[in-house]
Amino acid sequence: MPEWMLSAISNYGYAALFVAALIEGPMATLFGAILASQGLLHLGGVYAIAVAGDLAGDLILYGLGMSGRIAILPWRRRIDFGRWQPAPLLERFRAHPGRILVTAKLTHAAGFVVLVSAGAARIPLWRFLGFNLLATLPKSGLFVLLGFFAGAAWQRIDLWLWIFSCSFLAVFCITLVVYLRRITGSVLPGG
Repeated sequence: MPEWMLSAISNYGYAALFVAALIEGPMATLFGAILASQGLLHLGGVYAIAVAGDLAGDLILYGLGMSGRIAILPWRRRIDFGRWQPAPLLERFRAHPGRILVTAKLTHAAGFVVLVSAGAARIPLWRFLGFNLLATLPKSGLFVLLGFFAGAAWQRIDLWLWIFSCSFLAVFCITLVVYLRRITGSVLPGG
C-alpha cells in the first residue's frame, strides 16, 4: 500500500487527492474515500475530485496522442511487430471509439495505450470526454463506495479488536486471581 499517497491526501486534502488521481485514479479514490469514512474529507468532495483528476489525467494522455510526441516506430526495432501497421487499429478506433474507450476505462486494462490512441486517432475532444465521463462516473463511484465501506469496516474492526483485547485481559486477570486463590489457599486479601 503506497503510504506516501495516503499520507499526502490526509495531510494536504483535496489538492493531493487531485494530483494522486492524475497519477493513479482508482487507488487515490480508495484512499480518499477511506479518509472520508473517518470524517477527514467529505465523501461528495472525494467523488468530485476523483472524477476531475481521472478525467484530467486522461486528457493529458489524449493530448500526448494528439501531439504525436509518443513515437511508436522506435519500439519496432526492439519488438518484432511483423507486418503490423497502426492504420487498421486507428480505423477500428475511429469506427467504435465509445466501445473501446468505455471498455478500457472500466477494465483498467491497457488504459494508457487506448487513451493515447484516442488522441492519435483524432477522436473529437467532445466525444472523447463524453465517453470517458460515461465510464468514469460509475467507476469512480464504485471505488468511492469500496473505500468508504472499507474505512468504516476498519473502524469497526479496530473497535472489535479493542473490545476483544480488553475482554481477554479481563478474563485473564480473573482467571489468574482464581488460580492464585486456589493454589495459595485464600491467602490473597478478601479471602
